[in-house]
Amino acid sequence: MMNTMSRFAASRKVQPLRSGGAATELGGLSTEKSPLRQSLAGRMRRSASTNLAAIERSVFQRINQYRQQRGLAALTTNSSITRQARQHSRNMANLEVLSHDGFSGRVDMIRKAVPLRGASENVAFNQGFSDPAAQAVNGWLNSPGHLQNIMGNYNLTGIGVARNNKGAVYLTQIFITR
Repeated sequence: MMNTMSRFAASRKVQPLRSGGAATELGGLSTEKSPLRQSLAGRMRRSASTNLAAIERSVFQRINQYRQQRGLAALTTNSSITRQARQHSRNMANLEVLSHDGFSGRVDMIRKAVPLRGASENVAFNQGFSDPAAQAVNGWLNSPGHLQNIMGNYNLTGIGVARNNKGAVYLTQIFITR
């Protein structure tokens, strides 16, 4: 039997938003010296990032499918929002915490690239599931606060997924109203 675990943090919403501030970035890059190690490490990072990108795409497709089935407009991804969502997921994975800490800073960074009127965020953690995207989305859909964000009057989104060295998957979806 596979040991599985899921958690979802209370959804976070800020509307209207203040300006100023910056997001905190944590972590660093490995500095492998051997060319063979660099090549292998590069291939492994590309493979892992491909798998994470597939989870991101799956979350995006599931959320848009849910919205469209209920007569809501599909969300559009935005690279600035995605960058902030990925960084937050990496931070949570590195620190092994599930939180909305720094949400205002993420929104402030997004605001530098995207004019916005409102924002919200859903985060999730799961481990041991064959489909982390389905697990996260199903958890969000069964939580009133997360569902409110999914069904909200948003038009842009960014999704970030990170996996730590223990195999735990951390997901962040940021919703923006332009």
